[in-house]
Amino acid sequence: MNTQLIDGKQIALEIKDEQKKAAEALSLKGVQPGLAVILVGDNSASKVYVSNKKKACEYVGIKSFSYELPTETSEEELLELIHTLNHDKCVHGILVQLPLPKHMDEQKVIMAISPLKDVDGFHPYNVGALSIGLNGLVSCTPAGVIELLKRSNVTIQGKNCVIIGRSNIVGKPVSLLLLREHGTVTICHSKTQNLELILQQADIVVAAVGIAKFIKGHQLKEGAVVIDVGMNRDENGKLCGDVDFDSCQGIASQITPVPGGVGPMTIAMLMHNCIRATKNQEGVN
Repeated sequence: MNTQLIDGKQIALEIKDEQKKAAEALSLKGVQPGLAVILVGDNSASKVYVSNKKKACEYVGIKSFSYELPTETSEEELLELIHTLNHDKCVHGILVQLPLPKHMDEQKVIMAISPLKDVDGFHPYNVGALSIGLNGLVSCTPAGVIELLKRSNVTIQGKNCVIIGRSNIVGKPVSLLLLREHGTVTICHSKTQNLELILQQADIVVAAVGIAKFIKGHQLKEGAVVIDVGMNRDENGKLCGDVDFDSCQGIASQITPVPGGVGPMTIAMLMHNCIRATKNQEGVN
């Protein structure tokens, strides 16, 4: 079997181009989408993410407001800033880059963001909306996983979908989105027994466990579609996913690479959420 590569960079660019057109249409109505990004401290990985988000905003035509705060900023000061941004009509999306310094309560900070401006889709309101099938802002990585499947012509309806990982950021929301698309969903995790037996039944595998090369090709059903959300370093310090990519060649029908698979989709879906939040708040289509 010839294993096809799912090109996340290409699909992410298509989505960004769609959002660019949407931003142009909004500007004709006198509306400029605005995203506020807050970074606390000097985590180098976070700085890279923030800079990539700014570039994407520039490309799409979203005005970005950047707040880079020192590590010693108090939780109270951060909550005050969020409160101000919640009431700022020029800001349609608010994103607080995680992780936050140890002295801050992440959950409290997420809860402070208006659900209408929660473009990360982490607020309990948006998570709840997703779980009962209401419209809300869906977190970017899980939404990106679904777009990768749909735009690669993968049928989700009726298929056995196995998710490895149960985090609030990926595992749980992906399972709800796959259910929404009429997939039959199994969630596996570190306590799951007979993982290999479950994987053998999987038409679609979403790996989000955070362990380098955890899933091997021989564990998969022939023809499975593999979406690798993992971002790890292997024994040589090289970037790799949760799936042993090489061993899946000739077994998986389609697979995402790491890097260049799910990663670019997260920022593309953030742009999508910003445009959607803008339309909702401005009452325009």
